[in-house]
Amino acid sequence: MNFDLTEEQRMWKKAIHDFVSRDVKPSAQMVDEEGQFNWQATHKMGPIGLLGLNVPEKYGGAGVDAVSAAIAMEELGWGCGSTALSISAHNGLGCAPLSLFGGSELKKRFLPPVATGEGKLAALALTEPGAGSDLKGGVRTRAELGGGEWVINGTKMWITNAGIADFIVTLVRTDPNGGSRSLSLILVPTDTPGMHIGPPEKKMGLKGCPTHPVTYEDVRVPENFLLGEVGQGLHQTFTVLDWGRVSIAALSVGLAQAAFEEAVRYANERHTFGVPLSHHQAIQWMLADAATQIQTARLMVYFAAWLKDLGRPFIMEASMAKLNATEMAEQVCRDAIQILGGYGYSREYPVERIYRDARLMTIGEGTSEVQRMVIARKVIQTD
Repeated sequence: MNFDLTEEQRMWKKAIHDFVSRDVKPSAQMVDEEGQFNWQATHKMGPIGLLGLNVPEKYGGAGVDAVSAAIAMEELGWGCGSTALSISAHNGLGCAPLSLFGGSELKKRFLPPVATGEGKLAALALTEPGAGSDLKGGVRTRAELGGGEWVINGTKMWITNAGIADFIVTLVRTDPNGGSRSLSLILVPTDTPGMHIGPPEKKMGLKGCPTHPVTYEDVRVPENFLLGEVGQGLHQTFTVLDWGRVSIAALSVGLAQAAFEEAVRYANERHTFGVPLSHHQAIQWMLADAATQIQTARLMVYFAAWLKDLGRPFIMEASMAKLNATEMAEQVCRDAIQILGGYGYSREYPVERIYRDARLMTIGEGTSEVQRMVIARKVIQTD
């Protein structure tokens, strides 16, 4: 059993870390304060592979292995939660379904611009006012085929990147009778008439990662914009979400690492009762617990990604990694604020922002409760 990264992965990690240190992390506070997506850094991500992590090279992507993709998301999370989440959603939710299930002509047309940085980003629309975790029974957005076109009507909510995307892969109901084969995924360019993208949501954190409601009013797209076969949408969505959970877990490790480093720095610099704060046992224990929890979560992320690279089942391990890493990040960020005391609660210090960003991670890409359901079903072997 080898726990070392390959030489190529180590070089990749250093390259991404250096890029994030230079072009992402210094802007994180401004991105949050102004609520603006960091296009300046994103435009530089295409050439180094960050916009096409799971896109094959022939379509302009980097096509890196799953462990390398996880490394990239951890580094981005370390730099800026808002930027990281948009890039995670772009890669894992927007590009992935097209790369996995789209026809060759569709891939040739839509993947190269978003993977190279020449276009905008990609998005996936699942959630609706009445359909969050319950996709099978809750999706009301419908698509009807007629005259060689899909006609789409409905409403989606909480769609990451909708306002900065070239296209939105949309989960629709193609069979009104319901059932597990009643849903399909259809690619919808954002400039299609009848698609209306609402103003960004006002959120607790991740303010530089735009999240929008989307309305479809007689939106028409060609028949071949369907991904894969009719009725495969639910299965395709679960396949995409499995890897997305590893990505969010990796991002959460990065958030926790950033908060931890701030706590260590402050604990060494701040003096109380005549000694550095880090000399007090209560602080040492919080830092020791954080270091242990971060490393544990990181190894779980790598393990799930390693299983994926081997082509082995990793659904349960992905859910375990996400459950552990996201809840760990919230705890580590909480303790970092506690170590900084009043300063930790101030917007002048980054741990306040990081804590707000981390709070979403136990909700998006499947809540902690859903992850526990997935794990439990695997453990007790139920359908």
